[in-house]
Amino acid sequence: MATVLSLLNHKGGVGKTTSAINIGAGLVELGKRVLLVDLDPQANLTLSLGIPRQSVTIYESMMGESDLVPFEVKPGFDVVTSSLDLSSAEMELVNEAGREFILRELFAAVDEDYDFIIIDCPPSLGLLTLNALTSSQQVIIPLQTEFLAMQGLAKIKQVIQKVKLRLNKELHISGVLATMYDQRKVLNRDVVETIKKYFGPLVFETYIRNNVSLAEAPSQGQDIFTYSGSSNGAKDYLKVCKEIIDRTDNPIHTRPRMKEQTATTPR
Repeated sequence: MATVLSLLNHKGGVGKTTSAINIGAGLVELGKRVLLVDLDPQANLTLSLGIPRQSVTIYESMMGESDLVPFEVKPGFDVVTSSLDLSSAEMELVNEAGREFILRELFAAVDEDYDFIIIDCPPSLGLLTLNALTSSQQVIIPLQTEFLAMQGLAKIKQVIQKVKLRLNKELHISGVLATMYDQRKVLNRDVVETIKKYFGPLVFETYIRNNVSLAEAPSQGQDIFTYSGSSNGAKDYLKVCKEIIDRTDNPIHTRPRMKEQTATTPR
């Protein structure tokens, strides 16, 4: 069965979609079969991989009109695309029984075909994100290493805890990923130290450095490994993927002597 992993941050511009694409591509580089799910009505993941508009997107699937129809980007790397139609899904599903579990039911038909299913969540905490969390075992929080990016982390953690308590006992935060990192900047280093105090060992050892290739790759409809496999961006995401595999096999929250963090919660 596939490991389902959501990338979640309700603040935009933190590298969430870039991370979803390149974590997916990096896992493929390491021999894994990966399905990416674009759950954002803005469809940035779909556009960034140069995928043309599909007749069946995640919207049609969630509305019960079709099973999931993945688009093959390359061998072992499939994408369930999105479209602007998805923006109306929350209103259309408001009276639907079991609306929080629609995505989980869709995944049941494909989870044996993949090693990882990676969900690019929308920058909100509504029904679409709730569906992602009820379907997932793991959550990765991408976090730009800037002061404002830390605002709202407590809310994200609170939502995850509520979903775990009420809807999905398997759910846990598997990692916090520092993005757009420049070690020359004191602010970037300070932000990393702050999130380490709060999240402790959940912070990935690898930071995603500022890299022009990561910004250029979407304009060519490519992941970083296809666009520039020797770039720092490719090297960083490959290291993160190795950490993800290790954390999947040996979850941090189950390791002995994991001490509870007592630092002040970022708000």
